[in-house]
Amino acid sequence: MALKFEILKTSGKSRLGKLHTKHGTVDTPAFMPVGTCATVKAMMPESVAATGAQILLGNTYHLMLRPGADLVEKMGGLHKFMNWNKPILTDSGGFQVMSLSGLRKLTEEGVAFSSHVDGKKFFLSPEESIKIQHKLDSNITMCMDECVKLPASHEVVKKSTEMSMRWAKRSKDAFTDRDGYGIFGIQQGGDYKDLRQYSADKLKEIGFDGYAIGGLAVGEGQEKMFEVLDYAPEMLPSDKPRYLMGVGRPDDIVGAVLRGVDMFDCVMPTRSGRTSQAFTARGTINIRNARHREDPRPLEAECDCPLCKNYSRAYIHHLQKCNEVLAVMLLTWHNIRYYQRLMQGIRQALAEDRLSEFAAEFYAKQALGDIEEI
Repeated sequence: MALKFEILKTSGKSRLGKLHTKHGTVDTPAFMPVGTCATVKAMMPESVAATGAQILLGNTYHLMLRPGADLVEKMGGLHKFMNWNKPILTDSGGFQVMSLSGLRKLTEEGVAFSSHVDGKKFFLSPEESIKIQHKLDSNITMCMDECVKLPASHEVVKKSTEMSMRWAKRSKDAFTDRDGYGIFGIQQGGDYKDLRQYSADKLKEIGFDGYAIGGLAVGEGQEKMFEVLDYAPEMLPSDKPRYLMGVGRPDDIVGAVLRGVDMFDCVMPTRSGRTSQAFTARGTINIRNARHREDPRPLEAECDCPLCKNYSRAYIHHLQKCNEVLAVMLLTWHNIRYYQRLMQGIRQALAEDRLSEFAAEFYAKQALGDIEEI
């Protein structure tokens, strides 16, 4: 296998590690900001790197529609195209295609769908997804799968999982091995333990460089998600990275790390930056609220991002009220930096054998709520 994953230390189910790729090393547990269309919204790539992010997620579905994988390949690949010289993981495009419901037709061969942009017809098969991700020059390619929204019956999830495992084999067969690149399989099975075990067994039989846990954060709630994570990660190989797709909130991430997950992605920090939401150690705040109008304090005194170092809550509140783009830029930077600081704190706690204490302090602070009004 072409990707190297080192486990430096363990604490309970949690792991401190390093994932080595052609474009650099990723310290794990890691959070990947989402760069859907070859950009993290409202951020320059240099700014994303400055937050401490070591890897980004790109979106196969959106990039195949615009500007097209052939153009990205012609421009030297996604790293060069978007000026990001660190690792990139791309999803398979399957999740977005499945969400089109009325605009797609699913068969064993793949998915026929109409573009949400211009109505143009496309067909995405496991082989085509892998081909597109190769053209994008993704360091971590994801196999194509079907993701069922929960709750769903055992029969529905079983049928979907079985097809996803057939697609996983086709994806792996279509992947081109090369130094510094790899392909991850995706465990499905919904919230059914027997189907999760079946999926894990099939994926291990095929053999992947890493393993994702899919089919969660799709409407089941945190309690049910943690219930699945209490057993699902341990079904996967212990010497490979484990990636929980599409998760999530800071408290989701801490809980998932405690259950053995190594990698995460979510649009939440960037999307929240566009909707006046800021993440802090004491929970989420809405900067548009009137209580911030005359507040000279930073969002978070402990944060070292440009917003917290240079601007007051009053100023960012003013920018949001005026719908200024700078507000989105600063809040997004802060949110991504908050997530990276959280991951750095988790890794440091793991290295120092105090993860349990870190988690307890994290949840206690989150329960306090925002700082008192002045």
